[in-house]
Amino acid sequence: MTETTQQTRTVQVHRVYIKASPEAIWDAITKPEWTERYGYRSPAQFDLRPGGRYEAFGSKEMREAGAPDVVVEGEVLEVDPPRRLVQTWHPVWDVDTAAEPVTRLTYEIEPARAGVTRLTVTHDVTDAPRVAAMVGGEVPNAGGGWIELLSDLKTLLETGRPLIG
Repeated sequence: MTETTQQTRTVQVHRVYIKASPEAIWDAITKPEWTERYGYRSPAQFDLRPGGRYEAFGSKEMREAGAPDVVVEGEVLEVDPPRRLVQTWHPVWDVDTAAEPVTRLTYEIEPARAGVTRLTVTHDVTDAPRVAAMVGGEVPNAGGGWIELLSDLKTLLETGRPLIG
């Protein structure tokens, strides 16, 4: 007997236009001194080369709530600064979420018009329904997912102050 399974591909695409240079957006995504200023206020570290490691660290509040030091881990797959970054993304903040498969995250940064840059975040969350719900902003009291994070990033880059806090 042959059994076949059909995989349903689930991809979330989020796009935002930011009044900032591609280089400024790249730095805000890849440098810990920037990543701790927006979103979940937790620094992230990249070894920006194919095969390099990615780690997002839990904020003080996350750790006080029981999260581990590293809350998301991954591997850098493609690097083309300041235009494109592809990585794996695997949240490990709890046992159930960590049990889901590794997902794929792509940042594409493109000039749109004078002084405005388009940032597209594509997150392939196939077979990872818990991750899809969290990054989609569908889990109560777990933050607003990519939409909230990108809104916060945009506000920070455009005004010098975060949207939240």
